[in-house]
Amino acid sequence: MTDLRDVAMTSKAWPFEEARALLKRYAKAPPAKGHVLFETGYGPSGLPHIGTFGEVLRTTMIRRAFELISDIPTRLICFSDDLDGMRKIPDNVPNRDMLMQHVQKPLTSVPDPFGEYPSFGDHNNAMLRRFLDTFGFDYEFYSATEFYGSGRFDPTLRLAAERYDDIMAIMLASLREERQQTYSCFLPIHPETGRVLYVPMKEVNAKDGTITFDDETGREWTLPVTGGNVKLQWKPDFGARWAALGVDFEMYGKDHSTNTPIYDGICEVLGGKKPNHFSYELFLDENGQKISKSKGNGLTIDEWLSYAATESLSYFMFLKPKTAKRMHFDVIPKMVDEYQQQLRAYAGQDATQRLANPVFHIHGHNVPTSDMVVPFAMLLNLASVSGAEDKATLWGFIQRYAPEAAPESHPGLDAAAGFAVRYYQDFVKPGKTYRAPSDKERAAMADLLGRLKAWDGGVDADALQSMVFAVGKAHEFDPLRDWFKALYEVLLGASEGPRFGGFIALYGVDESIKLIESGLAGELAS
Repeated sequence: MTDLRDVAMTSKAWPFEEARALLKRYAKAPPAKGHVLFETGYGPSGLPHIGTFGEVLRTTMIRRAFELISDIPTRLICFSDDLDGMRKIPDNVPNRDMLMQHVQKPLTSVPDPFGEYPSFGDHNNAMLRRFLDTFGFDYEFYSATEFYGSGRFDPTLRLAAERYDDIMAIMLASLREERQQTYSCFLPIHPETGRVLYVPMKEVNAKDGTITFDDETGREWTLPVTGGNVKLQWKPDFGARWAALGVDFEMYGKDHSTNTPIYDGICEVLGGKKPNHFSYELFLDENGQKISKSKGNGLTIDEWLSYAATESLSYFMFLKPKTAKRMHFDVIPKMVDEYQQQLRAYAGQDATQRLANPVFHIHGHNVPTSDMVVPFAMLLNLASVSGAEDKATLWGFIQRYAPEAAPESHPGLDAAAGFAVRYYQDFVKPGKTYRAPSDKERAAMADLLGRLKAWDGGVDADALQSMVFAVGKAHEFDPLRDWFKALYEVLLGASEGPRFGGFIALYGVDESIKLIESGLAGELAS
């Protein structure tokens, strides 16, 4: 462990870089509260999207890295801002007319449009926790409704009333003049309508810990800032929460980064120490638009996990967190195969290489062994050519190629075969487009056909690949990738594909001969 800790102290992997920066926070003395606190926030205004999951996963990776370089205990809190008022109706939920009657009420006071939980906030919180539990995260769940209502936040709220002018000075400096006239960091929850009110304060009484305001009808009210009667605007809430809980680390999307000085300033005004931050780039949908909970665009966690194992999603989240990434179904196969490549490499790596390998940050010290004797991309092409309706069809080919493999001994491969069939049926099959070969391509494929008929080299994938390569060279394809592209488009109905020699080995020489004959006869294109 000592040697590994030494390596971790110089590792360039981003979780270790963040962990080392966090360790410097307590270089002189350990935290008085006895632990380092990581936090992630979730606004349950819509169904949890994949970016929310990524925040928890990446924070967990930094937490794991921190635990390798330090003996200070750690905690992770997932905080749901479920006391926020519902300002608009998400596009991807039922019973929208019903929800319209509850606009501006706290999310935990809005009925669940799905009819499954006490409130819309509870529903979305449950979805988030189910997603997080699927991945086995070690976290504590905090609800803003409970946090405000139970009194745990009361000391900080009373301090916010005492230092109201200081908080407002920070906020007003960031607002347009028109907004400054009506802004207050306190949002009262109307005692009768239950709505979160965006109204100016007539008085903030620091001694009594109360606020006085007029509601939309002009009626005057005085409410205590404690006990869940009032909530903070979201920017002050960020900093106040950091101060109240003693948060040491929180990451958030790049769209929050300009607010960091505001969050930090309010945290310090309320007696806290600003936490370490990590700002990540945003996730985009297939059109390059930011993924939004209210729009429901982009991939959901459930959708990803319908076509690939959890580890592939974790791998995607590890890669280049400071680079914007497009999240759509077509990235899944690539992530599956890249994850497996890293998994296979891990066994032969030294300590420095292992700590830089994404699989360490996904699995910690319990990195499994890959049983994927066939790449996922190859399984997809096999499903495509065979028209597979179930994974049993693929296993017929797999076991001929790798007799030692079986569903029982290779559960990862077995699951991948099922995912490949589902992915093929939903995404590949509807878009398959075959074409006829050109004269040059026809001559080359006829040459390949002849060589395969004379082939006696068994299912040696490398030897078959060399033969396919030699045919392309002999027929003067330049660049050579045009030869392989022709094979994919004529025989597989796609512009990209696997190493063709490996495909022949898996699909079978005799079956490949029949496939090429069908392509040359125009049967596939028709």
